Amino acid sequence: MLSERSRPVIEATLPVVAQNVEQIADRFYARLFAAHPELLDGTFNRGNQAQGTQQVALAGSVAVFATTLLRTPEQLPEQLLVRTAHKHASLGVSPAQYDVVHEHLFAAIGEVLGEAVTPRVAAAWDEVYWLMAHALIHTERGLYSARGVRPDTVWRPWRVVAKRAETEDVTTFVVERADDRLVQASLPGQYVSVRVTMPDGVRQPRQYSLTRADDGRHRQFSVRRVHGGGQPDGEVSTLLCERVRVGDELELSVPFGDVVLDDSGRPVVLVSAGTGIAPMAGMLSHLAAAGSHLPVTLLHADTAEASFALREQVLADLAALPGSRAHLWFEDGATPSALAGAPRVAGVHAGLLDLDALGEDGPPAGALHYLCGPVPFMRAVRGALLERGVPARDVRYEVFGPDLWAADLAGEPAPGSAAPVG
Repeated sequence: MLSERSRPVIEATLPVVAQNVEQIADRFYARLFAAHPELLDGTFNRGNQAQGTQQVALAGSVAVFATTLLRTPEQLPEQLLVRTAHKHASLGVSPAQYDVVHEHLFAAIGEVLGEAVTPRVAAAWDEVYWLMAHALIHTERGLYSARGVRPDTVWRPWRVVAKRAETEDVTTFVVERADDRLVQASLPGQYVSVRVTMPDGVRQPRQYSLTRADDGRHRQFSVRRVHGGGQPDGEVSTLLCERVRVGDELELSVPFGDVVLDDSGRPVVLVSAGTGIAPMAGMLSHLAAAGSHLPVTLLHADTAEASFALREQVLADLAALPGSRAHLWFEDGATPSALAGAPRVAGVHAGLLDLDALGEDGPPAGALHYLCGPVPFMRAVRGALLERGVPARDVRYEVFGPDLWAADLAGEPAPGSAAPVG
């Protein structure tokens, strides 16, 4: 809880900090990497740095956290903290790194705001920082403990045993453990960080959803090759898709991620677009492996049938789930195909995903909804669900890359997420 001494200072200075927070984030990262270039080797995604998305996400997180301290003093923004902690844990972030961040963040604040940062202002924002940092450190410590790892043992070697093209842009990798350490099962919907060495010798991490239930020895993830933008955009996906071969070894983190299937026994609605199908495929695989009889609805939108990644696996898992049904949308038109006659496929539609097209076949009452896809898509679907009376706490979402949606939600409560963490 923010102290009464600092509260009026934060209330008075939050507008000017928020107005300049992206510039502060730019200065912070410039200072941080100048002093600690080793952080770009294996920890930070330099593609996100080049695009500016990491800076925007940091700025949004700070704004959301400070705003929450003022609006609801008794309640921290749990979703923001848990989601950030899972991402940090998948990269092996350690408590000591928060001291390094503090040093350069506050130097950046001073550079941008100048004389406005009086000792009283600096002390108040120092309190905000450490409230957030200690909450993250505490959460990350629990995540490491639950997985039986430390920040320096998050990574381990895995050998590629299969590689297959799903679509023109998506490739699936199956890996098996290359050491004798025990493997804890992932939770349905989680991701791993994959760390590869680039041609210039710098290691780069990226997060990929696990797209099939673990079998105790193997893991599966799918990679969409990112086209355009030049280096470093798409550098890791290009290397994985073009250069990694069966027999090669990759570094994978243990699984993390807070958007996982709830075990409450409520109906499940999976809503995805494009490669947002990845975590949904993982969830369906877990449900099929468990012999679930839960009511499961898949609503998936894609550009075309040929771009529907993991469709054979998804259709097979749907066929194995007696309580499941699927509706599919393709922007290029719903041409006649085997999909229309596949088991559990209740409809194949042309155009964009439209809940109104479902009629009485819409999502069941009391369902938990899981979203993944481009942020505008998820924003539109979430809005449509809320209009239909679905409680915000029952709509959970996964974002690939920095959570720019959370950054946009500084003025409203973030979507509810009561999913278990592991």
